[in-house]
Amino acid sequence: MTAPSLSLTWTDHVTGRQGHLVVDRLVRGVASGGLRMREGCSLAEVAGLARGMTMKEALHYNPDRPAGKYIPLGGAKGGIDCDPRDPDAYGVLVRYLRAMRPYVETVWTTGEDLGLTQDVVDRAAAEAGLVSTVQAVYRLLDDEGAARGRLAAAFAVEVDGIGLDELVGGCGVAESVLVALDRAGVRHEGTRVCVQGFGTMGGATARFLSRAGLLVVAVADVKGTVANPRGLDVEALLAARDAYGTVDRAALRPEDRELPGDAWLSTDAEVLVPAAVSYAIDAANQASISARWVVEAANMPVLPEAEELLARRGVTVLPDVVVNSGTNAWWWWTLFGDVDADAEAAFAHTRRSMRDLVGRMLARAEADGTTPRAAAHAIVDDRLPLITERFGWYG
Repeated sequence: MTAPSLSLTWTDHVTGRQGHLVVDRLVRGVASGGLRMREGCSLAEVAGLARGMTMKEALHYNPDRPAGKYIPLGGAKGGIDCDPRDPDAYGVLVRYLRAMRPYVETVWTTGEDLGLTQDVVDRAAAEAGLVSTVQAVYRLLDDEGAARGRLAAAFAVEVDGIGLDELVGGCGVAESVLVALDRAGVRHEGTRVCVQGFGTMGGATARFLSRAGLLVVAVADVKGTVANPRGLDVEALLAARDAYGTVDRAALRPEDRELPGDAWLSTDAEVLVPAAVSYAIDAANQASISARWVVEAANMPVLPEAEELLARRGVTVLPDVVVNSGTNAWWWWTLFGDVDADAEAAFAHTRRSMRDLVGRMLARAEADGTTPRAAAHAIVDDRLPLITERFGWYG
């Protein structure tokens, strides 16, 4: 892959906090990728995430099939080095978006990511003078009004009290797990899962897997790990979490156990789902993992050296660029008109797309004798030249 098209660092004149924007690649003059906020967020981290977005967009474009209405974009990412709980965080976010306004208006479509919710991003964007965080893509739409109406309607849909936009990503992660189990001949019922992080992605993943018959035996948040070898009450935990994914321990049952924060790594489970911060699994702590699959719901949670060591031990890592790509794809399927503002239609489309993509990746890995991540990269390498040839960099 080539070097990023744009890489910049901004310094807030009020707090001295820094923010970053990396546009890894443009397709038709536009790039897609969320905005995260966390203490310690670096330019290198944002660059890696932007490269991942380029891959996600390419992976959801299948040139061998009749194209849907959505055509892929390039990849980008934004990041702010600030704890979202900091009293200054919202002001920093507004000023960052004001500074990035020329890019959001013309080339960068963005939305919620780690540490931020879409409603907060939208409110800050309005204060920063933006029409929308995805306005750069409007010029590519056949009917802007209808498209914006579909997306607004979709964001208003709730399922059991949780917004559709908060569920589709976890639906995609869960389907990735189910495909891996199916290919290995492992029954869904009773297969044990541990989820690290219980925010938007982790919570939705736990819900879909639990409803598919799997046992969620452990959940980790900033307070520690909650575990029950017979299965946690996922719905009760979802109802008891705050906006940051922290579970109120008063909702635990007598048989549920509270364990230290790092206990999630060594949980006795077949599937481990890191769904929180990047770089959570390193060369040292990977030795604690006994799961058969590590499924990356978070972005870049497994460091490369850890993944190599896990592979040597027979642990399969399903990579983030495939596993957690459902949220980004759903935005565009909805905006461009491939799905309507309907939960069941969105879930069905997500499941079909993820089942095809994960199956294709695992088949390629088996055929090439390599890892799922290497197989995903190989698929991207096949598709990017075709995307460039058919749609161009700058539109």
